[in-house]
Amino acid sequence: MAARAREPVQLALALGHSESLVREDFVVASSNAAGLTMIENWPDWPARVLALTGPAGSGKSHLAAIWAVRAGAQIIAARRLDETAAPAALASGALVVEDVAGGAVNERALFHLINLASEVGAHILLTAETAPAGLDFQIADLASRLRAVPVVALAPPDDALLRAVLVKLFADRQLAVDENLLLYIERRIERSLATARAVVAELDREGLRQQRPVTRALAAEILERWEADRSAHLPPENGSALTRSS
Repeated sequence: MAARAREPVQLALALGHSESLVREDFVVASSNAAGLTMIENWPDWPARVLALTGPAGSGKSHLAAIWAVRAGAQIIAARRLDETAAPAALASGALVVEDVAGGAVNERALFHLINLASEVGAHILLTAETAPAGLDFQIADLASRLRAVPVVALAPPDDALLRAVLVKLFADRQLAVDENLLLYIERRIERSLATARAVVAELDREGLRQQRPVTRALAAEILERWEADRSAHLPPENGSALTRSS
């Protein structure tokens, strides 16, 4: 008797996509309007260095990208700052330093950059989850400088913004979705743009892997799996839930 042929397994290919970070695709809401106003008021800033703060996924990187285009700024992660590269980093007269956090940045390099910006008339935009004044730095003069930096804070998104961002994220991946799916996701994930990104990315991956359309049923499977994993492995105090508690 001939052996039965094994059914082919569908592999998910990492085709990639590009999330649009241009001004036209920035969704304005009460939670982020002050940040957009700050970006659009450049170069009429109250100081050479400004900070944009907010939780992960609140729109800091999108606003930083918009400003980088307007100001011709380079973008560099705080953890990659190099004191010797400071003059080159400010060569265009503008710089974004992303994800500033105590203990995760070269303090001498950041201090040098702030001083140099003042000397050469450059602008620096810092992004961080917490206001720089509340971070723990070893260099006292750096801590003092950062306490004086004006801060614009972004708030977590409201439901209207979460909906608009979900629509944008699906559109970025060229996924056509219906109202039932959007409503289902909105009601079950935490109010976080970072979680919205994660859900859309997982739906895209699983839909491709399983050769299934991106529907409410697929979203239910994914969110239920995530909730089960979180309940099994993450104590409540360890980070935010991906799904809202019922």
